[in-house]
Amino acid sequence: MTQFFEPAERLKQIPPYLFKEIDAKKAEVKARGVDIIDLGVGDPDLPTPAFIVEKMQAAVADPGTHRYPAYSGMKGFREAVARWYQKRFGVELDPETEVITLIGSKEGIAHLPLGINNPEDINLMTSPGYPVYQMGSLFAGAYSHMVPLLRENAFLPDFHDIDPLTARDAKAFFFNYPNNPTAAVADKGFFTRMVDFCREYQIIAVHDAAYTELAYDGYNPPSFLEVPGAREVGIEFHSLSKTYNMTGWRLGMAVGNKDVLAALGKIKSNIDSGAFDAIQLAGIAALDSDQSCVRENCAILQERRDILVGGLKKLGYDVEFPRATFYVWLAVPPGMTSMGFTTHLLEKAGIVTIPGMGLGAPGEGYVRLALTVPKERMQEALTRLEKVG
Repeated sequence: MTQFFEPAERLKQIPPYLFKEIDAKKAEVKARGVDIIDLGVGDPDLPTPAFIVEKMQAAVADPGTHRYPAYSGMKGFREAVARWYQKRFGVELDPETEVITLIGSKEGIAHLPLGINNPEDINLMTSPGYPVYQMGSLFAGAYSHMVPLLRENAFLPDFHDIDPLTARDAKAFFFNYPNNPTAAVADKGFFTRMVDFCREYQIIAVHDAAYTELAYDGYNPPSFLEVPGAREVGIEFHSLSKTYNMTGWRLGMAVGNKDVLAALGKIKSNIDSGAFDAIQLAGIAALDSDQSCVRENCAILQERRDILVGGLKKLGYDVEFPRATFYVWLAVPPGMTSMGFTTHLLEKAGIVTIPGMGLGAPGEGYVRLALTVPKERMQEALTRLEKVG
């Protein structure tokens, strides 16, 4: 490293990369010629639907899309988001003030604290959870207060266990249902309690709804904005990534409270130049479609879920069938840690999983598996598990 260079203090505060050991072990196992089955990647293996790709191809060929896009997003895309929310959730949005286009929801979640937090503010967030909630807060100089998700509470936060003094000082509450990594779901009753809690303590509710469209057995997860008062206290992030297998395209949206969105928009206008118009045009095609591609996607994922979870149960593992997301939250065998079990599966069976403790301390005792490999590979993973015990 250059001798005069010293990284910024905020970078020194980033927790150690807990999966570095897994990556090293994965490379070691691969070098031995082992066929790796990666159930750790939260990235769809299925392709983006052809009609979306075709719309993108045509849009890229149009010189009109080659200029700088609008900072807050193409008007047509924001209108498509509003139509989709109305049709899917019965939620009416003003596309001018209550919808903002994002370069993927991760970008928006990471930038939001820069618009709402002052140094040494406190943000509440559920744990285990998506690390970006904490990293975005850290970069804004805010502290993260973890609210544990426990099995005895159906992996929902217990508002009574949050210290009133901490709640009084909190600026935002980041939460996510259907949940990554636990696959827990929340009903409107929970969302109503969240509205009441945030209103009482004057906290901004920040809901990450990236997985509402990956649901099974006829279940339709609600939007936070469906409950009365939600729009007054907060916003919701959504993404086309998981819904339409568009993770690499980087397109999402934030909707809800216009004042919070304006703060986010001001940050974005000074940091990025908006999402490529051609991608937004493809996004319009996706949102305005009959959603049959989403149903087909869910049918494939449900079949994989049934094979994997059904097989795990037959082998004696403590696991439940998730109602949504493409994750399975698996309790590790008695006497093992999440990291120890992850290492055991990788070394003995060539199966990659994510240790729960790497997603937050309350995740200890679990590993996360993703339904992002074909069903034949799922079955092969079960065969290996049966052999190694």
